[in-house]
Amino acid sequence: MAADSNSLEGRERRRHQRVKVQVSVEIHTDEDAAPLRLSTDDISLCGCYVETMFPLGVGAKVFMTLWLNDKPVRTKAVVATKYPQVGNGFDFVDMSLDDLLKVSEFIKAMAAEHSIDAC
Repeated sequence: MAADSNSLEGRERRRHQRVKVQVSVEIHTDEDAAPLRLSTDDISLCGCYVETMFPLGVGAKVFMTLWLNDKPVRTKAVVATKYPQVGNGFDFVDMSLDDLLKVSEFIKAMAAEHSIDAC
C-alpha cells in the first residue's frame, strides 16, 4: 500500500485543467465595500488563483466578476488557499450555467493558444 500512496505524491489533484492566464477580476468582500481590482494568475472551470499582497482568510466568501474577452462573468466564490504576501486560491461556488459555459470556452481557447490539453 505504501508504494501506491507514494506514487500519488506530486500528481495533480485538481478536478479541472487550469490555464495560466491573467484575467481582470473584481472581488467584493461586502456589498457596500469597494471592489478589489486584481488579476488572476491562473483559472480553471472550478476556480482561480489571484495574486495579492493582502490575501483574504481561508473560508472567506466573496462575489467575483471575471472579465473574459471584455465580457463579465459573475460568481460567488470561497477562499480555498491563502499565501501571505502572495495570493489566494478561490473555488467558484455559485455560477450560472451560461457563465460556466463562457469560462469553459475561454479556457479551451487559451489552452489551444498555449498548446495545452484542457478538459
